[in-house]
Amino acid sequence: MSTLPRSTKSSLTPAGVSFFESRPVSDFDAGINSSTAWTQANPSTSLSDDEPEDDEEEAGQAARALYNFEGKAEFMELTVEAGDELEVLKEEVGDGWSMVRLDKNGEVGLLPQTYYTFTADFAASPALEIPQFTRKREPSAQSITPRGSPKGEKEALPIIPQHTGEWFPSFRQSLLGGKSLNRFSSFVTSGAEQWVLKGSTSEPSPPRSVEDDDSDEEDESSNRLSRVGMGEADRHFVDVGPAWKTKVPPFRVLVHSPSKRTSSLSGAYTIYSVTSLFHPTTSEDGGVDDSPPGSPMRITVHRRFSHFVVLHTALTRRLPGIALPPLPEKQYAGRFSDDFVEARRGDLERYICRIARHPIARYAEVLTFFLGCESDLEWKKQLPYHLSLPPAGPSFYAHVFHPAFNLDADDATDAVDRFDAHTRAVGKGVQGLRNIFGQVREARVEMSKAERLLSYSLLSLITSKPLASAPTTGISEEEEEDNPQRKGLLNDDNAWCWRDGCQECLKLTKAMQKTSETLQNVADLYDDHARRTQLATHEALKSVAHPSSMYGGVIETHRSALSRYNTAVSQQPTDDEVAARCETVLNTTMAEMETYHTHKVEDFRTIATDHLDGEIAFYEQVLARLKTARRTFDPPLYDTDADSPHQPSMYERELENPRLTAKPLTQPCPHVYDSAPMRPVSAAIQEGVGMIFGSSSIGRASVFGKFWRP
Repeated sequence: MSTLPRSTKSSLTPAGVSFFESRPVSDFDAGINSSTAWTQANPSTSLSDDEPEDDEEEAGQAARALYNFEGKAEFMELTVEAGDELEVLKEEVGDGWSMVRLDKNGEVGLLPQTYYTFTADFAASPALEIPQFTRKREPSAQSITPRGSPKGEKEALPIIPQHTGEWFPSFRQSLLGGKSLNRFSSFVTSGAEQWVLKGSTSEPSPPRSVEDDDSDEEDESSNRLSRVGMGEADRHFVDVGPAWKTKVPPFRVLVHSPSKRTSSLSGAYTIYSVTSLFHPTTSEDGGVDDSPPGSPMRITVHRRFSHFVVLHTALTRRLPGIALPPLPEKQYAGRFSDDFVEARRGDLERYICRIARHPIARYAEVLTFFLGCESDLEWKKQLPYHLSLPPAGPSFYAHVFHPAFNLDADDATDAVDRFDAHTRAVGKGVQGLRNIFGQVREARVEMSKAERLLSYSLLSLITSKPLASAPTTGISEEEEEDNPQRKGLLNDDNAWCWRDGCQECLKLTKAMQKTSETLQNVADLYDDHARRTQLATHEALKSVAHPSSMYGGVIETHRSALSRYNTAVSQQPTDDEVAARCETVLNTTMAEMETYHTHKVEDFRTIATDHLDGEIAFYEQVLARLKTARRTFDPPLYDTDADSPHQPSMYERELENPRLTAKPLTQPCPHVYDSAPMRPVSAAIQEGVGMIFGSSSIGRASVFGKFWRP
């Protein structure tokens, strides 16, 4: 088996030389994506979970087209030729597109970010000629594409938070199973291709505000959660395995205490308390101490959903080589309801906890800033710095360090095939498990109804009062009109007997009434268990759903790097530098696969144990109540029931109108990658009729009823 070569330092290619190669023309139409970019670029049609912040209007920047591009007019795309003068009105409008104006005719439209370069810092060079090179169109899998010519410090602009999707799955998700249409592959958008072909060019330093130059102490306080040193957060190490080498121990993050607030500028929004718990105790060798930790250090900050979007977008730009969990979806209606706020809180907590436990992401500078900046003034002062950080691109891989000969090419090929098949199978299995678990919750509600009906029937038996929903009670209408005591149904102590003063029947009646009331308590336990404990488990299953979609970019990058490696080692002479850079990319992707393996074990073990603990606690409560009811039939409790007359039960008033109709179960918010199954039009029409006339026999009230349940 061939072994990957030792990693060596690569020579840097001069800035400005394109790394793109000509590729076959793709018949894959990505018009949906470009139309989405146009919609996102138009402020009048933009949608947001929170009210939009007030942003200053960006001035256009001078640029020049690098390649010929034939746009499609129906999707508002520009057609440009290499060398055309452009004015970039908005650099990022989503999915790797920019809003530009063509100087020669003033036409405004969309243009891929990789097809132009800024000319603000260009020097005059009469001898320079622009080659007539045409860039072919290809599908993509990311919304941000690194540019070959980085901007200078003055040209860096704040990033725009990405669109995280709709509350209910869109038709694109319905057709593609949660995948989106893009122009370029993950191998390109992550910067791995540029790194493999020509290494990494020097990355410009992000612009600093005037306040940042006042004191270095302020910079230190803003990064209080991570003491990894200047620039250390951008250096990543891979151990033998390959597996990521951790720099800081894992910590826990809680998202709690949501509250509604109103701003005169941004309107109403929900703010969440985010508390980070750190255990400072460590072992002598620097690892995590297994001894019981002391009181953890707590840092609590307040963040809104838009802040989480900024965090996610910044992490995506700075850590393109790792698989980040998706953000929960946005909500356009009912986002202040108690059920939705609680569901959003749980989703945000699961998201930030997955970020905090990733061995690379948890010491990212933007994460430590997000979790540690307690001052609103400091937050507003430092936020522009993090928003203006350029995409890492190939520099991410340039700062990945690993042992030489850390993996074998044949093993890497076999590993990615097995990993791809495994994640697909896990995703399919989890989807089935989520569906079955929903049925289990519904069954618990039905069991609650059955226990309650049994309680009513038992109470109806000992009181001789008819149950409204019972098919028959054995009592005629004439008997119901008369006093039951005169007919021998109840005696003078309201005991279930025709003999007056019968103490045995009095004790039996009281014991059976307590049994009936216990069954009501058991029914309440079943209902509460399905709505709270099992709902938490149902929500937690989303954290292990769709691993193939989450790691799709890693798999694609891994296979592309393997292909480039095989080409580099098979040609004569062997391109050792390209092969060595392929080794770096493969170490990164293999480390991500190992991270998934570790997290999978942790996640499924936690979900299983939490479910079992919840079931044990539930059945222990049921068992305790049943044992209490059972003791009422044994002395001395049974004997003391004869000391006083029988008193009516609090549930007797419900016999005429029993509580057998439960409100619908609260369903988990759909996962970002969930796809809505396409159903026949007749089913949608029937549900629409049911929504209008309120007929329960037709079905759900709305086509999207399962997503809009309270």
